[in-house]
Amino acid sequence: MAELAGLRAVVTGGGSGIGLATARLLADRGAAVAVLDIEPGGVDKPLRGYPADVSDDASVRAAVAEAGADLGGIDILVNNAGIGAAGTVEDNQDQEWHRVLDVNVLGIVRTTRAALPLLRASPHASVVNTCSVAATAGLPRRALYSASKGAVLSLTQAMAADHIREGIRVNCVNPGTADTPWVGRLLAAAEDPEAERAALHARQPMGRLVTAEEVAAAIAYLAGPSAASVTGTALAVDGGMAGLRLRAPTT
Repeated sequence: MAELAGLRAVVTGGGSGIGLATARLLADRGAAVAVLDIEPGGVDKPLRGYPADVSDDASVRAAVAEAGADLGGIDILVNNAGIGAAGTVEDNQDQEWHRVLDVNVLGIVRTTRAALPLLRASPHASVVNTCSVAATAGLPRRALYSASKGAVLSLTQAMAADHIREGIRVNCVNPGTADTPWVGRLLAAAEDPEAERAALHARQPMGRLVTAEEVAAAIAYLAGPSAASVTGTALAVDGGMAGLRLRAPTT
């Protein structure tokens, strides 16, 4: 499928997990893809890797400028870079709140701000932000993470309004708990990793974790021409977690 042939995409946090799955899928569908990541060394052709830290404005501007020059422009920006956090409001100090918000929210601001001049020059400009079910559903021990993703959801809608008349669409995806390296690290740190994994599976109505490839497919749809009339939208890829209220199974 070459529906993205001729388009140029930048994916932040594309070195692993959802970002890497997205970068590979965009390339499979014909796009030329640049991956921005703190450690892009593992990125293989046809992807192009560029070192960037979304918490550092100079780093972001340099990477976006280099990627844009190498690609000959930018049509698609996927703001996927982010970090996690666990705990209630009393479990994390101010420094950790600042760190997570700096990456998860201001990281999107920095990358989009740097890419806007190139996106404005594109006849098919699309921005997709990776949000989370945590933006719309109250999850235990995820206060800081949920706050950051709630901000991403609101930011997505505001950006969509600001740039619609410039021909730039802005949307986000809201994954449920996804089977990614970050979740794997959380499970490894649990007292009983298998019990914790079973609990995460049970929390989602479909009874399993979301895969990175499933989230990537949603991102590719929102980024591509098939979604030409879609902007300001949050697409849930959460196995029904945000919207379904199932009865307990009967025995």
